[in-house]
Amino acid sequence: MANRMDEPAIRIQRLAKFRGPLQVLKDVTLDVPRGQVVALLGPSGAGKSTLLRCINHLETIDGGKIFVEGELIGYRERGDALHELPDLASSRQRQRIGMVFQSFNLFRHLSALDNVMAGPVHVLGLPRGEAQARAQALLAQVGLAEKAKAYPNQLSGGQQQRVAIARALAMQPRVMLLDEPTSALDPELSQEVIATIRQLADQGLTLMIATHEMAIAADFADRVLFMVQGEVVEDAPARRFFSAPQHERAKAFVARHAGAAAASATTD
Repeated sequence: MANRMDEPAIRIQRLAKFRGPLQVLKDVTLDVPRGQVVALLGPSGAGKSTLLRCINHLETIDGGKIFVEGELIGYRERGDALHELPDLASSRQRQRIGMVFQSFNLFRHLSALDNVMAGPVHVLGLPRGEAQARAQALLAQVGLAEKAKAYPNQLSGGQQQRVAIARALAMQPRVMLLDEPTSALDPELSQEVIATIRQLADQGLTLMIATHEMAIAADFADRVLFMVQGEVVEDAPARRFFSAPQHERAKAFVARHAGAAAASATTD
């Protein structure tokens, strides 16, 4: 039964995804318990963003199954075959899966407050007063209460990304997927967003984060999935991954980023 408390937040079974002849996800199988923070690491092109987009059914899949709290995402089973759900049914499922993109994707003609209110009003059907109260509380949670009336072009990149996080939270998702949430930001602005994500982790929200930002993965992720060419080649507790990676590509990745962090520290 869907939504049972003993179900993992996310369950992926033998997921496959092709783009033409290229297989971009290969037999990905994993469970993410409720409340776990998972960092997806790996070189560019490893399939991290594609995996997140498949979980939210922003990408179709070519094999396997994805469940969120026990509900099959994007498809209906008939016998041994999967049939894609109509758009309306897929949209309903996405309401429980928050998604934050690297490019913010805010509505440029709406204020921060109206951006956060849009989903609850137009998708969930909340009365405007209730949606406004929720949006104001979330903007305060991400440290932007005083920016409620500001438009995206009046906000820094870090502030825009925090509005995007508040907008996703306004839908009261069961899980949050963050796709390179700091990659478009300079280091100082990245720290604003990292602090907000850390707050979500502390609140016990299930998070999957594709990132090149080691502060996210090393400081507060519970688990690291290291991907290479569409495969999860290492799946380990975060502390063990950074102290004793097993796969040769993971060893090189950790050594390279540790070296970069040390070099940065000596020049500060």
